[in-house]
Amino acid sequence: MEARSELKLKVYDIFKEFMTGITKLEELGNAANTFLLRFQLGLSLLKRSPIVTSSTLIKNLIKNNETRRLKSYIESGSIIIDDAAKSTKALHKSLSGLSDHLIKAQSLLSELERLTDEAIETATTTQLDVESGDELRHVTSDEENETVHFLQEPEVTEYATVIAVVYSMVKQNYVMQEKIVRSLSLKTSFDELDTYTMMWSLRPFVEDEILNRAWKCIY
Repeated sequence: MEARSELKLKVYDIFKEFMTGITKLEELGNAANTFLLRFQLGLSLLKRSPIVTSSTLIKNLIKNNETRRLKSYIESGSIIIDDAAKSTKALHKSLSGLSDHLIKAQSLLSELERLTDEAIETATTTQLDVESGDELRHVTSDEENETVHFLQEPEVTEYATVIAVVYSMVKQNYVMQEKIVRSLSLKTSFDELDTYTMMWSLRPFVEDEILNRAWKCIY
């Protein structure tokens, strides 16, 4: 029983460290989402639709208010050179930030994978210990000369199971993020970017209910 208590304490410490890593991973994802939104804004400015000069109203407005600056703006495809330079810089910075996010997230995932393996190994050790005792511990009371049964404590296995499930979720979410980042370019359409930003925020592979239950295991 003492050995199993030590295993339970060990897996609980692993669980706390694991959930701390999950918090860091979520913070990274939220920060990276800002870079994705900036990329979307920068690209929308860079690929802004030109002024429609076919309209009679627009033609008259241009004719009556034509300046060298306005003429240059129209000829450039409705792009202000300074704005284009700023947008290009913003796009580069956003992509750099997203790439940095992937590196940091991958490092965290490697650590979470290690903790997951350690938790599963601890749970397996506990299970083998129980099976070696025919799944029950028989203790004879000296005073009453009766047999008392101690069932397997489920906590170790439960902690390991929760860790494995949560790791699987965040791993899938990271794979999605990686695919999004790798696909970004100047050719990315606005519809694609809308989908990417929505999916990044929604985290479709992460079940909040499971995460909330996991946090309750600590408090």
